[in-house]
Amino acid sequence: MSNRLLPLTAAVLLLGTAAVSAERAMSFHDLQSKRLNGQPANLSEYKGKVVLVVNTASECGYTPQYAGLEKLWGEYKTKGVVVLGIPSNDFGGQEPGTSEQIAKFCELRYKVTFPMLEKVKTKGEGQSPIYEFLARKHGEPKWNFHKYVVGKDGQVLAAFPSSVTPDSKELKGALDKALAQ
Repeated sequence: MSNRLLPLTAAVLLLGTAAVSAERAMSFHDLQSKRLNGQPANLSEYKGKVVLVVNTASECGYTPQYAGLEKLWGEYKTKGVVVLGIPSNDFGGQEPGTSEQIAKFCELRYKVTFPMLEKVKTKGEGQSPIYEFLARKHGEPKWNFHKYVVGKDGQVLAAFPSSVTPDSKELKGALDKALAQ
């Protein structure tokens, strides 16, 4: 192999196996992660859909929002909205479980059917590229169940603190507005 081809080949191999960094991500759809079951999750699968990204935790005072998120998912998925849960242990150590434990908790306790990704860091050193991208314009989450609305084009349109519930007019209005764009 010639020396001219080696850097390009290495770059292609690297992109094929690793997620795009947040600095290079122009869109939410440029990013990758893994699902709770360990399978790859390419966020480009959500192109053309509105995505509600929520950092979740199983042992938080806001944990009952899982029920509201599941209800919201049921109401909005046929309209083109995806609820995407991403567990985090960054706030009060309230998500200590493994992927298997989180999946079992969500299924048994709240009958969660919306997509869930693997646990990530939402802030600070080692921050997930997903949260690095989400926080660019709207800041990092302050606690569990912080919500970001990502438009059909992969750009972050709005963010809501934990206290804004899944059934709030404010959040549903942002989803409806994003769907209309």
